[in-house]
Amino acid sequence: MKVLIQRVKKAGVSIDGENVSSIEKGILALVGIEKGDAKEQVEKLAKKVVNLRIFPDENDKMNLSLADIKGEMLVVSQFTLCGDCKKGTRPSFDKSAPPNIANELYEYFVSLIKNCGIKTGTGKFGAMMEVSLINDGPVTFMLEAS
Repeated sequence: MKVLIQRVKKAGVSIDGENVSSIEKGILALVGIEKGDAKEQVEKLAKKVVNLRIFPDENDKMNLSLADIKGEMLVVSQFTLCGDCKKGTRPSFDKSAPPNIANELYEYFVSLIKNCGIKTGTGKFGAMMEVSLINDGPVTFMLEAS
């Protein structure tokens, strides 16, 4: 499982020109589910994302978590995070989990974030989406669980 997180001032998702979800200050999380991933990996990364200290404190040091600042999260499924570009010029998606398993684990990730009391928005699994954001910093991290 891979989660690319970006600290944002705001972010949103549109599908076919219609805004389906938006957040204010918080985290945009792009989630990729790989073959072999299970609830254990999802639980580990959900906890990590909510508690990762990437927001500035009163001294402008990254010392506060999403939970600390009562921020919001926009969670978007993105199977391309599982793409392998090591060989040739066309990505291979052999490592991506089958859609039914990926969707189940993606939904589980979203539920865990919501259960932490985080206001959470989502994209639509499998849809072509337009994601907009104002990156704050910029601050971006790739988290992986094996």
